[in-house]
Order: sequence, then C-alpha cells, then structure tokens
Amino acid sequence: MIALIQRAAGARVEVAGRVVGEIAQGLLVLVCAEPSDTPAQAARLLDKLLKLRIFSDDAGRMNRSVQDVGGGLLIVSQFTLAADTAGGNRPSFTGAAPAELGRALYEELLRLARERHPVVAAGEFGAHMQVHLVNDGPVTIPMRVA
Repeated sequence: MIALIQRAAGARVEVAGRVVGEIAQGLLVLVCAEPSDTPAQAARLLDKLLKLRIFSDDAGRMNRSVQDVGGGLLIVSQFTLAADTAGGNRPSFTGAAPAELGRALYEELLRLARERHPVVAAGEFGAHMQVHLVNDGPVTIPMRVA
C-alpha cells in the first residue's frame, strides 16, 4: 500500500458540500492499494501510522506519535498515488488496485484503525472529494508498505 502522510493542525473532507470526515490535530493519510496488496499490508500500514514519531516533543524535536499527542486520523482513499508519469503527459493508474480490492483494503484499514485508535475519520471511497488541510510544519511523508 502507498500512503502520503501529512501532519495536520486540522483537516476535513467534503463530498457535495457536506463534511464527511474531520479531525483537529493529527494525521491526514492519503492511501492507495496496489493490485498485490492484502489485509496484511493494511495492518502494517496502520502499525506504522500509529507509531510514526512526527509530532514535536517539549524540546521541539519530532519525537511523538499521533497516539502520544492524542491526535486524530483522517484516512482518505486516493488511487492517484499510484500514478505512472513515465510514458507521456497523461498519467496511467494501472498501478492502483482494481476498485473492488481497493475498497476492501481501504475498509479493512478503517476497521483496524477504529479498533485501535479513538479518533478516526474518513473520506468516501470513490467519491469526488474536497480535502481541506492545515499542514503543520509542513510535514509530508511518503510511505510504502509491502
């Protein structure tokens, strides 16, 4: 799975003008499943997200996790993370999982996150979304789990 993690002072997702997911401080996680991914990758991704130390400690060093600071997770599906731009000016998205698998793995990630973390919000799989973010830092980290 591919993820793009952004440390947020606040973030929300809207679909057709209504807010479908919102967090205060925490992580906005854009996530894309790939064709060979399984629920094991979703579990590994969640483990990394919950332990990733990218929030500042009292000395100003990135030394705290989203769990340490009591932050939220806003998890948003984004198949465009699998874009291949090598062959011309129009990206190919063949590296993304088919929609049925992508949805299943996204929902598995959300299920696991809600079991293990108190504040989990989400986008809407397959919808045209507007994502609003106050990126704190800015801190943006790409991640791939195999």
